[in-house]
Amino acid sequence: MSVSVRVAALLALVHLAVPAAAQSYPTQTIKIVVAYAPGGTGDIVARLIAVPLAAALGQSVVVENRAGATGAIGTQAVVSAAPDGHTLLLGQTGEISINQHWIKGLTYDAAKDLQPIALASVVPLALVVSSKSTISSMDEMAKVLADKKALTFASAGTGTPGHFAGEFLKLRTGANLTHVPYKGAGPALNDLLGGHVDMYFPGIPAAMPHVKSRAMRMLAVSSSSRSSATPNIPTVAEAIGDKQFDVTLWQGFFAPKATPKPIVDRLNREINRILESRDMQTRLRDAGADVRTMSVDQFGAFAQAESDKYLQIIKESGVKPE
Repeated sequence: MSVSVRVAALLALVHLAVPAAAQSYPTQTIKIVVAYAPGGTGDIVARLIAVPLAAALGQSVVVENRAGATGAIGTQAVVSAAPDGHTLLLGQTGEISINQHWIKGLTYDAAKDLQPIALASVVPLALVVSSKSTISSMDEMAKVLADKKALTFASAGTGTPGHFAGEFLKLRTGANLTHVPYKGAGPALNDLLGGHVDMYFPGIPAAMPHVKSRAMRMLAVSSSSRSSATPNIPTVAEAIGDKQFDVTLWQGFFAPKATPKPIVDRLNREINRILESRDMQTRLRDAGADVRTMSVDQFGAFAQAESDKYLQIIKESGVKPE
C-alpha cells in the first residue's frame, strides 16, 4: 500500500471516529460548572435547564458550584477538563467578557480556551433609586444627567457589570457620576435604601423585592430592548437617545475548546429546544431573565462582541482594579 493510500485511509478513520463519538454521546454524567456560589442567577438558570437537558440526552446532569476569584476558579476547571462534552460551564458576563481585561495573571483566555455552545438567558440590570430620592422617573434622571449634576452610583464591586453600567452611562452622557464600590450586592442595596448613594444597577431579580415593597424605584433597564419581566419600564437607551447603551448580565453554556463539533451542535439544538418551550420561558421570566436563542456561531460572535465592548469601556473610562 502506498504512503498516500495509507494517509487517506487514516484520515477516513479519523473523520468516522468523530461522528461515532457524537452518536454515542453522552456516555456518563454531564457536569455543569457554575463559577459562583449557589443561589445566584447563573446557578438558578443552570438548575432550571439541567433537568430537561438530562431527559433530552438520556443521561444524568448535575450542577457543581466552584466559586472563587470572580469566577476564574470554576472557569479554569472547565478549561482543563476533557473536551468530550461531559463538563460544561454555565458562563456569565464577568468570567467570559470582563475578567480577561480586568484580572492580571489569569491562567486561561476565554476566547481561545472555551467553545461557545448556546446562550441561555439575558438578565437586564435595573437602574434604581431609593424611594426617598427626588428623581421619580427616567426622564427626570436623563435631565439630571444632562445637567451634569453630581451623583454617586453604587456597585457590588469594581469590575462587576453594575460598575461598568455606571461607567458606560458616564461615557455616553458626559454625566458627573462617581463610583462607590461595595463588597457585594447586599451592602450596596442597603446604602442605596439608606440614601447614602444616589443610584445603583443591580440585576432585576435582586431589585424586584425592594421595588415591590416600594422601598426603591426602578427607573429603567440597562438592556437595549425592554425586558419581558418588566415590559412597562423603559430602557436607559430610550431615555438618553443612545441605541449603543446595552449592559446586561448574561448566561451561556461553554465547553473546553477541542470539544467535537457534532457534540457542540447537538448540545446547542437540545438547549435551544428547551429554551423555546413555553414553560422554560415562563420560569426564566419569573426569575427576571429574558430568553435569546442563538446558533453556535451567533453565540460565539455575541460573546466576542461583549468582550470587545467591556475592553472599550475599560480603556475609555480609565478605570482600574481597586
